[in-house]
Amino acid sequence: MVSTTHRPEVAKDSVLAALRSPKRLRIEILAGLVVALALIPEAISFSIIAGVDPRVGLFASFVMAVTIAFTGGRPAMISAATGAIALVIAPVAREYGMDYFIATVILAGLLQVTLSVIGVAKLMRFIPRSVMVGFVNALAILIFMAQVPHLLGVPWLVYPMVALGLLIMVLLPKLTAVVPAPLVAIVFLTGAAILFSLNVPDVGDEGELPSSLPSLFIPDVPLNLTTLGIIAPYALAMALVGLMESLMTAKLVDDITDTHSDKTREGWGQGVANVVTGFFGG
Repeated sequence: MVSTTHRPEVAKDSVLAALRSPKRLRIEILAGLVVALALIPEAISFSIIAGVDPRVGLFASFVMAVTIAFTGGRPAMISAATGAIALVIAPVAREYGMDYFIATVILAGLLQVTLSVIGVAKLMRFIPRSVMVGFVNALAILIFMAQVPHLLGVPWLVYPMVALGLLIMVLLPKLTAVVPAPLVAIVFLTGAAILFSLNVPDVGDEGELPSSLPSLFIPDVPLNLTTLGIIAPYALAMALVGLMESLMTAKLVDDITDTHSDKTREGWGQGVANVVTGFFGG
């Protein structure tokens, strides 16, 4: 999640409002920093799950976040690489290679646009609140389980740092809300690791980080029914999982903020973001 806007005209108004209001500008910058810093290790981890180069996950998170900011329909929400999607399309990368993997992402985006336009997003109003609460809790469990391997077979210093990070996350909000607790934990613990040269794993250990911005990528796959037969089942599964994740999260943010969002726009906006992301190798 990040404090951001989605429609181009609203995005323009938000930028102007932030420039006129130091408080609003501070909130936007801090929200962006927290999400950006959190997305880097998360995107790398999900790339490993999907069986692709870590740069693929980083490009996906970057390009999709920028695109959804203009095409989506739920302010205060962002889309990026997720563990559920990585699990769904991992077999494509493993069995058919990177070009088929990217083709699957692009087709999934087109399917999301189609499903949203025909009104699938409107069905969200029939989902009970208990299902949404279960979804969010299950998502939290998946995120937690994705971190467990990083806590096994590591130097003992990792454990006190994890404990200290959790303490900051729990206690700091009770003292002040001026600076987000996750940002404080990241900056403080990273600074301590650098200052005292602590022997702990870092993000760079997970894989090579990109040294340039994403560039246009056209998947080299035959445009025939055989290719469609390979990627279509995975693309449909990816499209449905992505829509369910985003639309249920959007509904939850609606309830928390007591505001309304355009679910249809959020759905096709994510589809457009997936198409754009695919063509940039994400």
